Amino acid sequence: MRTIFPASLSSLAAFAAVVASPPAAAAGYATREIGAWVVSVSSDQKGCFLTRTYPEPRGTTLQFGLDVDGSNRLTLLNPNWSIRAREQLRLDFRLSRSAFPRHVAIGITTGGQRGFVTDFGAAFPRDFAASAYLKVRRGDVPVEELTLEGSGAAVAELRRCVDRQRAPAAGKAVRDDGGRIPLDPFARGQHAIRESNETE
Repeated sequence: MRTIFPASLSSLAAFAAVVASPPAAAAGYATREIGAWVVSVSSDQKGCFLTRTYPEPRGTTLQFGLDVDGSNRLTLLNPNWSIRAREQLRLDFRLSRSAFPRHVAIGITTGGQRGFVTDFGAAFPRDFAASAYLKVRRGDVPVEELTLEGSGAAVAELRRCVDRQRAPAAGKAVRDDGGRIPLDPFARGQHAIRESNETE
């Protein structure tokens, strides 16, 4: 039987592919390391994400993305897992400040790894930043237990990165030259207008 996901859930896997892609060469923001975390612009330039890869033997990679519209996504990837793409999971997530029992996650495969992606409410980035750990369980089976040391500084930088992605769109409408300089100085007729203004 084929499982049909609501639109909001089916879009999670597509988002994860964006996050897992190589970082975009975004003007005004270069990838930065904040302790054990890496802050990058997502490849669609609609937000930014944190990445942290934990040591072997498990070698889990955590990615936390934040979009300019305020939405967020959490992705865990691992080369040892057997999750199927688009498999729907009910997992228990626990931060040191909050818990999310039987929370829906969607299986993904990317870059030779398997994992899952899910999203949370608007308060999650704040709780993530203030937490010392993330624990994930599948019923009685532990999935992963990860330290979030340094997540406060990393999320602060993540928010700065997202703000920079908002800025170009807002800046296009801003002109601080009093209207003297046209948006397209090479448009047909601009040369004639300029010469006329200079002879007045």
